[in-house]
Amino acid sequence: MLDEIMTVEERAVVARARAFAEEHVAPNAARWEWDRHYPLETIKAGCAQGFNTIELAKKHGGQGLSFSCKLRAFEEIAKADFAFAFAMINHHNACARFARDGQPAHVARLLPRMLTGDLIGCAGLSEPGVGSDFGGLEMEAVRVDGGWKLNGAKAWITNAAVAGLSVAYAQTDRAKGYRGIACFAIEAERPGFHREKPFELHGGHAIGVGGFRLVDYFAPDEAVLHPPGEAFKAALAGINGARAYVAAMCCGMLQASLETAVRYTQQRKTFGQPVLDHQGVRWKLVDAATDLEAARLLTYRAARLIDEGADAVLPAAYAKKFATDMAVQRIADCIQAMGANGLRADYPLARHLAGAKIAAYTDGSIEMMNERIGAGLGQVFGVAKEAGA
Repeated sequence: MLDEIMTVEERAVVARARAFAEEHVAPNAARWEWDRHYPLETIKAGCAQGFNTIELAKKHGGQGLSFSCKLRAFEEIAKADFAFAFAMINHHNACARFARDGQPAHVARLLPRMLTGDLIGCAGLSEPGVGSDFGGLEMEAVRVDGGWKLNGAKAWITNAAVAGLSVAYAQTDRAKGYRGIACFAIEAERPGFHREKPFELHGGHAIGVGGFRLVDYFAPDEAVLHPPGEAFKAALAGINGARAYVAAMCCGMLQASLETAVRYTQQRKTFGQPVLDHQGVRWKLVDAATDLEAARLLTYRAARLIDEGADAVLPAAYAKKFATDMAVQRIADCIQAMGANGLRADYPLARHLAGAKIAAYTDGSIEMMNERIGAGLGQVFGVAKEAGA
């Protein structure tokens, strides 16, 4: 288990995340959803607790801790609400990437506001007509004197409802395909940036998902985070981590759902005995608990490999595929164990079910994980079989 190999400082961060979620997220998550509210005030409170600086280098004012620490902290926060956890971790990632890859003067000007939450960050990958085909980006960047002029639209962007800085990707030369993609730090306060109306996303309003359009937006040279030829590789480098922490968030949601369902079925009686004593109900929850353990093992293995700098492509895909798929099914089983009461807003299960379904699409759908794993079958199994023949 990850907690056993983390430092005392890292375990303290995880404990602080657990306490923060219980105090600030769990009591408010249902209201955020019903009111269709992006909880900027609680995002800022999370920044004050350092949840946007876990992996950020110490030289930039961060904590310089491990990926595993970040993953575990946000697993704890997701127990209370996936949407908030996903919004917070995306701001964290934007802080870390901008600080790492930005020009010093640019970082010095904007990062302090990002650290306090006065300037929220987001990624700028997905587009309205492109979906998961990152190599087919349509946002265009044209070289001009002193920088680049950008035109195009982004969609399905976490934090887009309020984000002031986007780590965005655009195509500089379609003939070069993915090698023509560059990465820019896009500021919402500059001319040419147009924010779209946030999406009304069932079960995930706290994510603040939406989009923006750039119309003759001028990005100065200092805003280039990765030039053409480097941006595509840099974007893919972070995808394994994203798949692992989304899997961890699914584990968090299922654990919270199991805890709620077990408590409820222990106390609720039917036909003269607690609901949990009915074998049909008990075995369903046993299956959920078993799948939770399996998902955690897959997820934590991927996290350890990422921290070690090892190849985590397939381990992260295994974790993402299994955790998201099983979370949808097993959270539904927890709801079923509670009967119709499982759907009441008094309990978080329906919101967790929606969160698990959202997680099934983020950072690569289950179908994409199947393709990624399938592409490696010959190498993992076929070659080994031939060698042993």
